[in-house]
Parts: sequence; C-alpha cells; structure tokens
Amino acid sequence: MQEFFSPVSKSVLGHRELLPENVLGKQLRIHNGRNGFPELEGCKFALFGVRENRNDTDFNGSYPVFDSIRKSLYALFPGNWNYNISDLGDINPGETVSDTYFAVTTVVKALLHKKVIPIMLGGSQDLTYAVYRAYDDFGKMINYVNIDSKFDIGDAEAPISNVSYVGRMVIDKPYNLFNYSVVGYQSYFNAADEISLLERLYFDAYRLGEITNEIQLVEPLTRDADIISLDISAIKGTELSYINNSSPNGLDGREVCAIARYAGISNKVSFFGVFEINNFENAPSASMLIAQIIWYFIEGVNYRIDDGEFVSDSDFKSYKVPVQNDVLLFKKSLKTQRWWIELPFIPEGNNKLKRHTLLPCTYQDYVSACNQEIPERWLKARRKNEI
Repeated sequence: MQEFFSPVSKSVLGHRELLPENVLGKQLRIHNGRNGFPELEGCKFALFGVRENRNDTDFNGSYPVFDSIRKSLYALFPGNWNYNISDLGDINPGETVSDTYFAVTTVVKALLHKKVIPIMLGGSQDLTYAVYRAYDDFGKMINYVNIDSKFDIGDAEAPISNVSYVGRMVIDKPYNLFNYSVVGYQSYFNAADEISLLERLYFDAYRLGEITNEIQLVEPLTRDADIISLDISAIKGTELSYINNSSPNGLDGREVCAIARYAGISNKVSFFGVFEINNFENAPSASMLIAQIIWYFIEGVNYRIDDGEFVSDSDFKSYKVPVQNDVLLFKKSLKTQRWWIELPFIPEGNNKLKRHTLLPCTYQDYVSACNQEIPERWLKARRKNEI
C-alpha cells in the first residue's frame, strides 16, 4: 500500500528537529525521503492524510494541506502510552475521485487486517464512504457515528458528494450499514424531510443542545461504533477561526475532545477520521485543536478495558425490569460500571442483531425503565431488526 503515499513534507520534518526530545513527533515512525516507508509491525495507530476534496459541493480548486496540524501534533507530549504510532504521509488526489476512493479503501482495509487503527486527516467527508467500503470483506454489520452539524444523507440517486455520501452507504450493495448516528446536528442546517427519513430508518440523531447539556449521551453511541468521523463544521467557528467554519454555534474544544476520548475508550472503534480540513497555516488554534482531538483519541484507546463476553456471572450483574408488556434485561459490567440492555433475538427477522445482542446504554436508561419508560434506542434497534 506504500505506493499510494507521498512522504511527510520537509517543512514538517525540519520543524520536528527543533522540538524537545520527549515530544510525540520524536517518537513517531515517519514516512520520509531518507528512511522510506515506516515499519507497521507492532504499530497500534497509523496517521495519514488524504488530500481529496473534489466532491465537496463548495470545491474551489484548492486542496487541503495538513502540515500545520502535523506540526501541532508533533509538538505535544505523549501520555503514558505503550503504543507505537506511524505517520504514513499523505494520499494525493488521484486522476479521478474514484481513484482516490480506491486508494483509501485499499489502505484502510490493509491496516484493519494488520490490527492497526487508522487515524485519517481528510478533505471532504465523502471520503468516509471509501472507508466504509473497506469493511466489506469482514462479514459484519457496521455502526457509523458521525459528529456533524448535518445529516449528509442528501439525494442518494445524485452523484456522491460530501453532503450525500450517507445516502449511498444506505442504498449501495453490499448492505453493511446497521446503524447510523449523528451527534451534534443543528436543525436549521437540515431539511425537514431528511429529519423524517432518519426517523423512518430508525437511526439515531442527537441535537447540539442535547449533547452540550449532557455530553455523556455520546458514550453509548461510541461504545457500539466501528467507524467514527468528525466533520469540523460541528465545531463552533470561534474554536477554529471563522475562516474555517462560519457558524457561531457548535461544539466547543473541550466537548469535542471529550467525544474523541469516548471514541478511543470504545473497544469496537477501529477507525477515526477528521474531515473537511482546509489549509490551517494561518489558523494555528485550529491546527492545535485538531491535534488535541487526535491526542485524546489515542489517550482513550490507552484506557480501553475489555468487559468480556458477559458469560461469567462474576463479570456482570443483571437487572430485570418489567415495562408494559416487556421485561427488559439490563447488564452492568463489574469491571467498568458500564451498562447494556439486551435485545431479543427475532428468528423471523433479518437477524442483523446476531452480534448486537447487547446494546450499550446508560444508567439513566435503567432508571427510566424502572419508571416505565422504554429507552428509545432499544425501541429503534428492535424495530430495525423486525423490518
């Protein structure tokens, strides 16, 4: 896969030489002109950029550059991590966008097979479609969490773009998408018919106000996710400089870093990407925020704890709650204190839930069930399996 990559720029490598010895940049395995492509054996993470944004509906002929983000990331001190991290360099735009998609799918698939977590810096967010297609050969349904101000469903019959790629994930074969969750959407950026469509498909959508009022709502979503992508339009303009996002509303730096840490802590997340990046050379605070988001994701992975398969009674505690005509079974991990709710297997359904028998939830979901309120995510997941 190394044929797809160009080395990290000399400007970044020169900046790295001026940094203190213990910073992250001095510990990375870096693709450079002198030593060539880095060794992936024993690596936990592979950072790379994709300089593709031609399917951006606002494409103006310029391509993203990630040098300033790398300079900010390299200058950070690592946590107490025992992981090797590689910087593979950048995938440049192919002759066509489809060529770039092919390169992204090939690279992500190869990294997943090597048990390496890809961390992507991307141009337009339609690149997530190419990431999604990398999971085709793994024989499992995929959960995708999108941190975004918009749904990005769009017109699935129209050419793919950064505002319609999710629609293609839904309708294109092979059908691997089990659940799609949007975190931090803002209603005035989304058409009413898209909101209705999301409800009819039993997908999850959390408004910005819900997330800022209770950031813990994100944790069960990330715990059940395979792919997580962040559109920087979800972040308020003051955090990035208004050159990169004109919206006055959105997640602040602390909130988006907390979400990144939740994503890392999840035992299932195998891809993390940040998209809609422009050239941040004149916006150092934006570069530093993206660098810190990546830092918190890696930090989260460092604190992953395997809750097990809930086979041994010594690993969990069960709670049966009669609600209306159902009896809901909750399970609480004794290792992490995290909660799950069991979904009934429906043999006459499409059986998508074979690997989704336990749905991550919160303690508040348990309390609500005790008050005779069925958790909405449980209802959606059950109805989805009955279709």
